[in-house]
Amino acid sequence: MTSFDGLLRFLDTRSFPSLWYWLALCAVWAITTRSVLGVPVEVVIRARQTAGEAERPEGLLLLDWLSLTLPRWRIGRGEGAVLVGVTAFVLVALGVLGFGYGLETAQALVLLFTPLGLLLLMRLRLAHRLAAVMGAAESGGLPAAEAAAQAARLMTRHRRIVAALSIMAVAIAAAWGTLWNLMHPYGV
Repeated sequence: MTSFDGLLRFLDTRSFPSLWYWLALCAVWAITTRSVLGVPVEVVIRARQTAGEAERPEGLLLLDWLSLTLPRWRIGRGEGAVLVGVTAFVLVALGVLGFGYGLETAQALVLLFTPLGLLLLMRLRLAHRLAAVMGAAESGGLPAAEAAAQAARLMTRHRRIVAALSIMAVAIAAAWGTLWNLMHPYGV
């Protein structure tokens, strides 16, 4: 029976004392910072380094990536309202369950999903801005080199904000998890 108890202890379902929660938190933020709207970070960095130069292949590659990934981020007003409503309901319900009734798992999910919801809003806003840049480039109103430079600048700024958001999200979750573990030393 001791091996079964050891397995149950290894697969503990509590959130903050569990290694699985912290691995999932770090994995989620590592994955979300790996690309910007589906465009690999390396493509953005190369395009940013050659920004302003006349029609470099790095800038054209970035514009190609954006032409493939931006249509996935288009969302209409109706879908946006539903998305905001469902997201707000889920986060408020988890917040009430977690912080109102003291459920540890709900608190952990709020600390995981709230910054991800903010990240989703930031990505939709960036996609809207990049769609305007791509539209101007496709209509000929903006040269390809300038469009690539603007897109790389917007995406680099977004990357920096996401990095700061991920650091804050992990730090706040770690602080709250530590406080929770100190207040509940035996998991009760």
